Amino acid sequence: MPTSDGGSIPVYRQIADDLRHAIVSDALEDGARLPGENDLMEQYGVARATARQALSQLINEGIATAVRGSGVYVRKFRPLRRHGQHRLSRELWGVGRAIWEADSDDRGYTLDQVSVATEAAPEYVARVLGLAADAPVCVRRRRYLVEDRPVQLATSFLPAELVGDSPITAADTGPGGIYARLAELGSEPAHFTEEIRSRMPAPEEMKALKLGPGTPVVVIVRTALTAAHRPVELNEMVLDSSAYVLQYDFDA
Repeated sequence: MPTSDGGSIPVYRQIADDLRHAIVSDALEDGARLPGENDLMEQYGVARATARQALSQLINEGIATAVRGSGVYVRKFRPLRRHGQHRLSRELWGVGRAIWEADSDDRGYTLDQVSVATEAAPEYVARVLGLAADAPVCVRRRRYLVEDRPVQLATSFLPAELVGDSPITAADTGPGGIYARLAELGSEPAHFTEEIRSRMPAPEEMKALKLGPGTPVVVIVRTALTAAHRPVELNEMVLDSSAYVLQYDFDA
């Protein structure tokens, strides 16, 4: 029976390390069922709580997922590389390409659960966009999937007086997306600013992103501004932290 005393590694982590090695070495393929609690109890001679903790460790790392009533399964996923500068380049949306192409590479993505509505701007949105309190804004909510895995929720706020009845108010904004349409309206984005932080997800975010317990999210808030520094969009993005690598390049 494995033991853990003094400064040694806890038993549940030893078990998790063994299972993780089997996953990364491809001994266990994507979608394979991991040994259950009873199997681990017998193999390692541990209590059920220890076996459960080992499996929870892998779930929290995002490399396994629990299916109620069925078991815990391998969840392999090559992280998306989100290149902050490249994905917002005019070279993409200016020629009708979606900025998401820079993230998903050749893996493709699916945009689902799209909703568009006109709502009163929340106080912080009105402040960032320079609008009067409760001014109407076009709100676009989306969920993005890669390889059928939800990876990001995004909510864009745009001044209703600016976007009016343009294609921005439709579910499908057309080639180049929101930024190409803003350019057609004479409000082409020329500057972007992003703020990034990490936190635990709200219950509805856990459900929408299908996150396991203990999995944090990365929240990115981006403001798009014209050459005259007029803010034309506030975009709040909630990312599954285990699905992304964030890349930013800077000159010294």
